[in-house]
Amino acid sequence: MSDPMNVLAPEHRRLRIGDAWRDAAGGATFAVEDPATGRTIAEVADAGVVDGLAALDAASKAMAEWAATPPRKRSELLTATYRALTERSEEVARLITLEMGKPLAEARGEVAYGAEFFRWFAEEAVRVEGRYNTAPAGGYRILTVPRPVGPCVFVTPWNFPLAMGARKIAPALAAGCTTITKPAAQTPLTMLFLARIMEEAGVPPGVVNVVTTTRAGEVVSALLADRRTRKLSFTGSTEVGRVLLRQAADNVLRTSMELGGNAALIVCADADLDVALDGAMVAKMRNLGESCIAANRIYVEEPVREEFTARFAKRMGALSVGHGLDDGVDVGALIDEASVTKIDELVADAVDRGARVLVGGERPDGSGHFYPPTVLVDVPDDARMLEAEIFGPVAPIISFTSDDEVIAKANDTEHGLAGYVFTRDLQRALRFAERLETGMLGINRGLISDPSAPFGGVKQSGIGKEGSHEGILEYLDVTYAAIDLP
Repeated sequence: MSDPMNVLAPEHRRLRIGDAWRDAAGGATFAVEDPATGRTIAEVADAGVVDGLAALDAASKAMAEWAATPPRKRSELLTATYRALTERSEEVARLITLEMGKPLAEARGEVAYGAEFFRWFAEEAVRVEGRYNTAPAGGYRILTVPRPVGPCVFVTPWNFPLAMGARKIAPALAAGCTTITKPAAQTPLTMLFLARIMEEAGVPPGVVNVVTTTRAGEVVSALLADRRTRKLSFTGSTEVGRVLLRQAADNVLRTSMELGGNAALIVCADADLDVALDGAMVAKMRNLGESCIAANRIYVEEPVREEFTARFAKRMGALSVGHGLDDGVDVGALIDEASVTKIDELVADAVDRGARVLVGGERPDGSGHFYPPTVLVDVPDDARMLEAEIFGPVAPIISFTSDDEVIAKANDTEHGLAGYVFTRDLQRALRFAERLETGMLGINRGLISDPSAPFGGVKQSGIGKEGSHEGILEYLDVTYAAIDLP
């Protein structure tokens, strides 16, 4: 196979700050590994606080000019980024697979998905509107003017190293904000490549800055403590999100938080089982299950439990496991050893409490961070995997006998990001939609992410929305002027 690292030259494995690619202060670096082999594939700059603040200097200096850039010009630069990503999709996809582990087909899907955010927000950039109207009591006029919030700090996860950055950077730039992105230490290469693409597309220096680091706590804390930072957007665990929200409170920052999930997938007895099976496979196994909206708990109504379980287990057992760059691989490597250990412990806990493994359930020997597609049944309510975010290819199946029962179980969690319901009864589907405590719901559909739809959760799964028209509003303040006009 060709080496995907050939697309990212050594000079682009450094920090992107202002108009330069530069080493971290002191020259520190850290290794990035291929999770399928454990082999080091690159060394990248390991930023410290001084580097993070240098990036904020650059973003702050570029802010006024970028905010004053005509919306059409910002739109054209986002469109150029979309086209460049589309044209170079194979290069980007191979890089994603190499550093993150997902199969190449999944990585290609991520590139297409991530690129769409640039196209969508290129269109939104020219549609930011205020209003002018007569005050209800008369005597004066109300004028509202949207303005970019200011320099933004983004902390992005490893599971979608392109798409999660695109989902934040695109609306910020469309609104007129400058950005500093701190990608996950496991997958920094894709974000560096995106910064290079945006540089080549003509995005001005200082508008898109990328700081790679293994000292995320120090660097991000320093950025949030600086009064020049005006917005924080984070995608990751609820635990880390709580810490960042506390830090953001000191300077009363605008925040967008897309946090942990514990999605319930509900299969009703009246569902089309072919549709339900297809949807469950997508909802569970997209991105190897390493997704915040992955089906974490699968509830099947008792009359169809046996048939659904048998067919689902057969399909899970037929998936091939291997290096994501190899032909015919369905399930690649998990991100790191800690992820494999966590999943192995969750499965062991469920089995100890009475669950039965139908497929998988044992990590393979050899190198790489692999875990097989796994299906468990008879999973008791006190099993840890029903409360923890599994983040892997493991599917616990639980039976239910009434809508009230399954809704109560589905809602019995601090999370509320996504859910899925399969039924041919429209009224039943609408009742689920009104009663399930989730920010997003797939009805007879396992794939719900779409740049044109608002992505976000309720309860402890987050604050704010990404994508759709709502996404750009997260990066705009509104100034109101009262104009005397008798």
